[in-house]
Amino acid sequence: MLAALPQAHGTAEPQALDLIFIEGLRVQTVIGIHDNELHRPQPLVIDLHAGVPHADACDSDRIADTIDYSVVRERLHGLMLHHGVTLLEALAEQIAQMLIHDFGAQWVRVKVVKPNKFEDLDAVGVQIERRAGAASSRAAGGRSAQVLRWIGSGMVPAKS
Repeated sequence: MLAALPQAHGTAEPQALDLIFIEGLRVQTVIGIHDNELHRPQPLVIDLHAGVPHADACDSDRIADTIDYSVVRERLHGLMLHHGVTLLEALAEQIAQMLIHDFGAQWVRVKVVKPNKFEDLDAVGVQIERRAGAASSRAAGGRSAQVLRWIGSGMVPAKS
């Protein structure tokens, strides 16, 4: 699948991207703002698309030359244990930043859904899109703010 998304540096033409995607990842995590959400895990469904300029794996046939979705899946499961946020928007942002900074995606779309939030509808959720570069400065401030919130609450993040 080709996506005409971010502008290539120094050109007016959109940069074509190869999209690596995960759809329908079912996870459990504690997230929300209402009392009934704060003490036990609830189901979420995550879809993501990560764009990379012509993945080298197209030519090399090596997993090391692309985003390994099995590693992304593992990281998402780990994130569900330690995200430290209450809003789906903030969780989606963490996922987007992970894909950009840790996996080299140039563009991402992340959708996070609560399938069981209300009895009279199928699901609620959020979908965000981010680009590398445009997200970097904001993300740095967001990480700093999160660390300060953890320190203020007595929770200090572990060193990686």
